[in-house]
Amino acid sequence: MAGKRRRKLKSLAETISGNKRIATKEKREKLELQTWSDLPTELLEVIVSRLTLEDNVRASVVCKRWHSVAISVRVVNQSPWLMYFPKYGNLYEFYDPSLRKTHSIELPELNGTRVCYTKDGWLLLYRPRSHRMFFFNPFSHEVIKLPRFELTYQIVAFSCAPTSSNCMLFTVKHVSPTIVAISTCHPGATEWVTVNYQNRLPFVSSIWNKLVFCNGLFYCLSLTGWLGVFDPLEHTWSVLSVPPPKCPDNFFAKNWWKGKFMAEHKGEILVIYTCSSENPIIFKLDRTKMIWEEMKALDGVTLFASFLSSHSRTDLSGLMRNSVYFPKVRFYGKRCISYSLDNCRYYPRKQCHDWGEQDPFENIWIEPPQGFLSFTEEI
Repeated sequence: MAGKRRRKLKSLAETISGNKRIATKEKREKLELQTWSDLPTELLEVIVSRLTLEDNVRASVVCKRWHSVAISVRVVNQSPWLMYFPKYGNLYEFYDPSLRKTHSIELPELNGTRVCYTKDGWLLLYRPRSHRMFFFNPFSHEVIKLPRFELTYQIVAFSCAPTSSNCMLFTVKHVSPTIVAISTCHPGATEWVTVNYQNRLPFVSSIWNKLVFCNGLFYCLSLTGWLGVFDPLEHTWSVLSVPPPKCPDNFFAKNWWKGKFMAEHKGEILVIYTCSSENPIIFKLDRTKMIWEEMKALDGVTLFASFLSSHSRTDLSGLMRNSVYFPKVRFYGKRCISYSLDNCRYYPRKQCHDWGEQDPFENIWIEPPQGFLSFTEEI
């Protein structure tokens, strides 16, 4: 009996062992039969988002699933780069958030300057000691000089690239509670033109004001949230009767005044309010109702916020859409702080920042030429 029982146990063990070998073999064969198309969608999105546009198009013809993923993360537009201004020396760094790559180049032409604004790949710069202002393109090293002008606490903006005949520079300065001085200039002019305008509503100019050019008008957001509008063709100035957005109870008033950004997107004026420990709030100007309307989604738009000028983009990588990218890079230049409206959180996690305390002249977003990959004389 004992021998018969042992034979049964041995037979059972062999059967179990055989079944395991068959299962292992089937699993191995199944794994061998798996293809790249079987990758989880999230992982596939990460891989495809790192491809160039040309390789993305190639990947999109592999199968229907890859086509869907490739289209969702395809980068048709180029994101701005974050340009850092060093406290010492002439070595400037440019961070590309789409590739998470930093470029460096020596720019001795910028020694002793302060950045004022950027648009269409051009910098507007100011030399405080000599009161000289000039345009500089860091990608082509072109320089366009401007007449002398003394800047105090006001900021300056321009409408388009200085190579255009339509380029106009604008700045507004607080003179009294009821008067502002507006100065304008254009490339090729011999002097700035300054005119005083009456304020119907209170408007205070400061270094924390925000400027954008939209639909032929300069919009200036004051420290306290009132919006001034200047028409360079009609030479008119007015402060809109749009009440500033109300500061939420969980925001500190100081952050509400200083930690804000303004951008333009397809004719719409957008304002981003921040508080170090709270999620940002984005508002859009409703010109019909004359109110600031809170936005819960960006419909695929990506905003790049910096104090002196901010930009908007569409058709970026799927991972970058519906987000605000702020002017701060963490983890040794590997990750830009951003806020996702889809997920209602900052990335990297717990990396929120008190933007109202940041040096406004530390960095600025600038638009590289389409297809520009790196500086030929990179360090």
